[in-house]
Amino acid sequence: MSTPDGARILVVEDDPGMSRALKRNLSGHGFQVRAAGTGRSGLEEFRRWHPDTVLLDLGLPDVDGLELVHDIRATASTPIVILSVRGAEQEKVKALNLGADDYLTKPFGVDELLARIRVALRHAARPASGNAPLFEAGEVRVDLERRRLQVGGRDVHLTPTMPTRC
Repeated sequence: MSTPDGARILVVEDDPGMSRALKRNLSGHGFQVRAAGTGRSGLEEFRRWHPDTVLLDLGLPDVDGLELVHDIRATASTPIVILSVRGAEQEKVKALNLGADDYLTKPFGVDELLARIRVALRHAARPASGNAPLFEAGEVRVDLERRRLQVGGRDVHLTPTMPTRC
């Protein structure tokens, strides 16, 4: 993944004015930005470019944005931030339950959008729970996430220690 200063953001938005404004603002803050005006072209660009974050409008001309959330989630965990005029709680819950990471109702402020993008990028940079490295050597297995040590398949209880001198 790119650093936040050069992170790649895909904007899937059918309103040309909104798309231009997002592209200009995000580029001005150091992001690499590509835009798509339809769900199909957005999915193609997603697969080709592998962005770090997707900003997605739900009201696209060819497919509902929720379908695009589903399609992206089928193959990737890339953060998806919904940008929509649909402000009803049910719409937000549905999008979040399908796999969107955040939801902003239009109109919104650029500073809030930038903050939410930074949060999405921070979350994406962390290893998912359970994906921490496992070290194995012969019969010894160390699971850093669960703080477990096993030898020959049996748990070994370790006690915390503190150095007496630093």
